Amino acid sequence: MPQAESTPNVNSHTHTFSSCTDKVARYLRAIAQQAHLNAFVEVYEAEALQHARQVDEKIRAGTAGPLAGLVVGVKDVFAHRGHAVQAASKILSGYHSPYSATVVDRLLAADAIIIGRQNCDEFAMGSSNENSAFGPVLNAADTTRVPGGSSGGSAVAVQAGLCDVSIGSDTGGSVRQPAAFCGIYGIKPTYGRISRYGLLAYASSFDCVGVLARQLDDLKNVMQVVCGPDDKDSTVSRTAVPNFQEPATVQPARIAYIRATVESEAIQPEIKAALKEKIQQLKEQGHRVEAVDFPLLPYVLATYYILVTAEASANLARYDGVRYGHRSAAATDVHTLYKKSRAEGFGKEVQRRILLGTYVLSAEYYDAYYTQAQKVRRKIREATRALFATHDFVLMPTTPTTAFRLGELTADPVQMYLADLYSVQANVAGVPAISVPCGVDRQGLPIGLQFMADDFQEKKLLDFVGQIQN
Repeated sequence: MPQAESTPNVNSHTHTFSSCTDKVARYLRAIAQQAHLNAFVEVYEAEALQHARQVDEKIRAGTAGPLAGLVVGVKDVFAHRGHAVQAASKILSGYHSPYSATVVDRLLAADAIIIGRQNCDEFAMGSSNENSAFGPVLNAADTTRVPGGSSGGSAVAVQAGLCDVSIGSDTGGSVRQPAAFCGIYGIKPTYGRISRYGLLAYASSFDCVGVLARQLDDLKNVMQVVCGPDDKDSTVSRTAVPNFQEPATVQPARIAYIRATVESEAIQPEIKAALKEKIQQLKEQGHRVEAVDFPLLPYVLATYYILVTAEASANLARYDGVRYGHRSAAATDVHTLYKKSRAEGFGKEVQRRILLGTYVLSAEYYDAYYTQAQKVRRKIREATRALFATHDFVLMPTTPTTAFRLGELTADPVQMYLADLYSVQANVAGVPAISVPCGVDRQGLPIGLQFMADDFQEKKLLDFVGQIQN
């Protein structure tokens, strides 16, 4: 099995370094040594070192923020003032943002150090990080395997020790699926818990800002800073943000697992075994674990893809070669300007999803597909939340398989979409979910399991995972 080269002994605890500057320098060397993984599309070397020196001064002066010295990578879908942002697409080649995403501003205000922007599937559309204008990202556990998507670069950067934490986006599992494939933690909060302002939109009613990390404490610290109201985002919740660092005594929990996930032949045997083992462990720890039926499970993936492609069709209409980004040199009039700029600028997967979305939104099919899918989505949300009337958490596989080989599914979009089979429910329902590492398969590839909770129960979720993972 091809392995990534060994990395320096870099970890997320600032106190193990002589200074933030030393820590950033170590990470920069690690990024250079692991450049073949293609996790970063741009590294802010000089800027990160300068910022690290400023944070060192603040630490000495006793004025440093709560994330002082935390080194963060940001997925290439977040605006960062004065920096390029491309969503890993040719259509935005040369574009530099005049403003920053709220999550970026909050990280910087807390004295986190942003070390670079990370590779991803184009416009966050994909489950393997092979749909990038910058080329595929390689899984550090086995470089012949995909890292998952769409936040593949973000996951690999954490996995390979290139930063402490990554900020990704999760529309249908794009934080949790790569977290599972790379053996790290990845959380998708409740829809609206973190501001989406400055996140390049894919599907606006599904998109969530997520966090990937090796250490749960780092996840908690970042969530503390980035969650909460934002006047720039009308969809963000004003629900009070809890103290994520506050110690909690976790009581025996009531946990449901969906019977079909244990019985399904579509799940890789090692993942099924890991799920059954986790169920047994939870019972031995004193938690009540029971199987439940979820009859709507077969409809979740179809509902998701109908609605997200429709929203993508609308959201990506703005990339037309007129105001910014790629403009075709072959255009002769307005019609060919739109047509050629978009054909040249968008990759095949993005084009496929735009076409699917335009189709389901067309006058002939709007009621048959889009309207029906919205009704089913409401039923899925109601049925999912009904589980939390009698249970604290729902346990599921994060993915049906471990990381597949590069190129293995690219010729079959349906098989690629099935990689999202168990991750999309949390997005369709809008509830929080976290993928946790649960060992490896016979080939040494990481296995991830996920826990879902009710709306705005992220602290409860993190406290519980912290207890059962220790």
